[in-house]
Amino acid sequence: MADSIMSKAATMEIPINSNGDTGTLAEDDSLEQDLQQVMVSGPNLNETSIVSGGYGGPAGGIIPTSSIKGPAIHFNPEYLDRRRAPAPGPGSSSHNPSSSTEEVTRGVAVEKIDSVKKWGINTYKCTKQMFSERFGRGSRTVDLELEAQIDVLRDTKSKYENVLSLATALINHFQSMVETQQALGDTFSDLSQKSPELQDEFGYNAETQKLLCKNGEALLGAITFFVSSINTLVNKTMDDTLMTIKLYENARLEFDAYRSDLEELSLGPKDAAAMVRIEMAQHDYQIHRDKYERLRSDVTIKLKFLEENKVKVMHKQLLLFHNAISAYFAGNQQQLEQTLIQFNVKLKPPGSDKPSWLEEQ
Repeated sequence: MADSIMSKAATMEIPINSNGDTGTLAEDDSLEQDLQQVMVSGPNLNETSIVSGGYGGPAGGIIPTSSIKGPAIHFNPEYLDRRRAPAPGPGSSSHNPSSSTEEVTRGVAVEKIDSVKKWGINTYKCTKQMFSERFGRGSRTVDLELEAQIDVLRDTKSKYENVLSLATALINHFQSMVETQQALGDTFSDLSQKSPELQDEFGYNAETQKLLCKNGEALLGAITFFVSSINTLVNKTMDDTLMTIKLYENARLEFDAYRSDLEELSLGPKDAAAMVRIEMAQHDYQIHRDKYERLRSDVTIKLKFLEENKVKVMHKQLLLFHNAISAYFAGNQQQLEQTLIQFNVKLKPPGSDKPSWLEEQ
């Protein structure tokens, strides 16, 4: 029976459809039934009568089937079902979500690689230009007027930072003195109550120390306002301008690097490949030139506004500092209070400098 089935399978014609798949035959059902019958009526491979010709194993080439677990052949009825199912042809519109995800991931990876490549080329050119300038082999673009203004700003910032440091130290020392005066006034007041024979003398000194303490707190308020304004000018306004200057200096270095690259290519051969490289270098040079000129304009404008703002702020703060110090050491309490009102200085209530329990967390 098996021979008839094999001969039947060998001689039957299998039609192919337009998609390259086998079509559905009328004989498929009978073929499937014959195959199932072969599987049922065929030899049992689990029996011990299997001989392998030429096998050099034990017992004269006989393989003991006790070592074989389960049947040697499994019949899968889904195989013929898959054979019957038509595969999607080349014109099918099936969509695979994983393929689109892979394309997006691949695109992001390519973009990152291009970005790293451009960064590497730019870093190499700038490093080369920087060393060329340092060792006197390369030229650099210099705006003498702008460079002078930048040097003045850096020197001014350094000196203002020194003023800020000294004024802060003055606040700390004067704060200690005011606290000592407060403690001394409290002690005099206590002794005035407990020493009847010196009650008036202790009382006068207690009132004097309390008055000095009050004036000292007013002076501390004025100096603290002065320090706060200078700190804003130095560490915010000037720092913002210096950040733009740093961007300008980096753009200047990049501009000179691409300018030098273009000059080197222009001195070389003029074949077709070289002309393409020159054209690309010209394009990069123009981009970095525009960036350099834009940032140079930004720095010029910011330096102008910074100078105007600095003069305005320092005029007010230096006048406040002078009037407050003069009034305090002259003992003119009324003038000191008028100075605070004139410059809109608000005194902090006692204990307001102590952070809240939320801020301490």
